[in-house]
Amino acid sequence: MSTWLITGCSTGLGRALAEAVLARGDNAAVTARDASRVEDLAAAHPETALALALDVTDAAQVRAATEQTLQRFGAIDVLVNNAGYGYRAAVEEAPDEDVAQLFATNVFGAVAMIKAVLPGMRARKWGRITNISSGAARGAGSIGPHYNASKAGIEGLTRGYAARLVKEGITVNAVAPSLIETDMMKGQPQLISRIPLGRFGQPEEVAKAVMMLIDNPYMTGQTIAMSGGMAFN
Repeated sequence: MSTWLITGCSTGLGRALAEAVLARGDNAAVTARDASRVEDLAAAHPETALALALDVTDAAQVRAATEQTLQRFGAIDVLVNNAGYGYRAAVEEAPDEDVAQLFATNVFGAVAMIKAVLPGMRARKWGRITNISSGAARGAGSIGPHYNASKAGIEGLTRGYAARLVKEGITVNAVAPSLIETDMMKGQPQLISRIPLGRFGQPEEVAKAVMMLIDNPYMTGQTIAMSGGMAFN
């Protein structure tokens, strides 16, 4: 049985992944900025789920979530950096503070989480980290250039951490979905025409890709790109 710490579990991929992890019997710290939005997961799995408040831009909350997970389950085997959001403003229109907040969440929040769990993983010489990127990291995308850049940053971090940590028994990978059916895509059915399979991907499909990476001890520094329900490197 592994213990997972998953960020951004209130909706979409984070919730689908938390449900899948708990369904197979693993422990999971399920987090959201508003912990009440994940308390139902803990109530449904009282022995294996822990609902926590976590804003990844808040250093005190990052420390607290890590410490509470360790106190409850004894170790953190798997970290999934899923917390993040989209931002559509054009380059010349975006206020500096909005861009700073976007990168604080999408990039530096992931860095903070990795730094928090690494001491335990290094001590055990075992750990699995998966970062959620986006197909937007490689192309124009439909959300905006700042979002694209933040996800490209995640992929750069993934490769950099993977190269440094693999000899310590810690793998670091990323999953880069194309357009998936989440709150971010509501009201935008016109985007389906851009997807080769002709439909949005489902959060449950992306969750399966994450779990495949976690379960594979030989993959590190890889990004699994997804279009609809199809995965490819």
